[in-house]
Order: sequence, then structure tokens, then C-alpha cells
Amino acid sequence: MHELSIALDVCRIVEEHVGAEALARVTEIGLDVGDRAGIEIDNLEFCLEALLGAPPFGRAVPKIVRLDGDELRVTYLEVEDDGP
Repeated sequence: MHELSIALDVCRIVEEHVGAEALARVTEIGLDVGDRAGIEIDNLEFCLEALLGAPPFGRAVPKIVRLDGDELRVTYLEVEDDGP
């Protein structure tokens, strides 16, 4: 099941972009996944939900957009700010 290793890589990418101290403030992670990328999208979503629902993440949810082609990319990170 290589979807778990992909999900772990997504988590690593998120940590590289926001820093370890901000992981609990990540609320949403957007991904584009192509239908010919060789990925079981439902399995990837399950793995991401399991990883993102546990520490050091707080409550982040994956938002996967299914595309034609073989794309696989993180498209955005939504982070809760500390402002009012």
C-alpha cells in the first residue's frame, strides 16, 4: 500500500512549509490527484485522515481534487492564524 508512504510524504511537505510548531494550526490540505497516477484515491484519503487527525496535527482535513492525467501535487495549505 504505497498510499501510506505518499500520505507520509504529504505530511512531511506540510511540516517543511509551516514548521513543526504550526502543524496543529493546519486546517486543510489541498491535493490534485490524477486518475492515472497509480493511486487508490480512497486509500490515500483514508491514510491522510488518519495521519492528520493525530498529533502533531490537530484537525487538518485533506481536500482531494480528482483530475484526468497522472498529476499528484499538494496545491495549498490552509493554516488558522492567531488573529481575532
